[in-house]
Amino acid sequence: QVQFVESGGGLVQPGGSLRLSCAAFGNIFSGYTMGWYRQAPGKQRDSVARINSGGITNYADTVKGRFTISRDNAKNTVYLQMNSLKPEDTAVYYCNTAPSYAAYWGQGTQVTVSS
Repeated sequence: QVQFVESGGGLVQPGGSLRLSCAAFGNIFSGYTMGWYRQAPGKQRDSVARINSGGITNYADTVKGRFTISRDNAKNTVYLQMNSLKPEDTAVYYCNTAPSYAAYWGQGTQVTVSS
């Protein structure tokens, strides 16, 4: 059974940084493109960044230059380094395959950017 467990969220001031982690359990990870997604209150869940099995990355325009996605296949973990955070980055952040698979959504981790 596949499960993704996100961690690392919290409350941070504008301009601050956070590093999110997503641990993958089950027979899935190294060969898959992985993605980070986020959902702000009252909005749909959107793709933030993704990384394929070879390490090639892609970012949403809203986070390009501020966020960095990476992966450690030995640890079955994908990371999202978030710098220069803005209030509009406030959301619940999730990881999943890319494209996403409905059965794999986890609980996410809350990121709140506020002074």
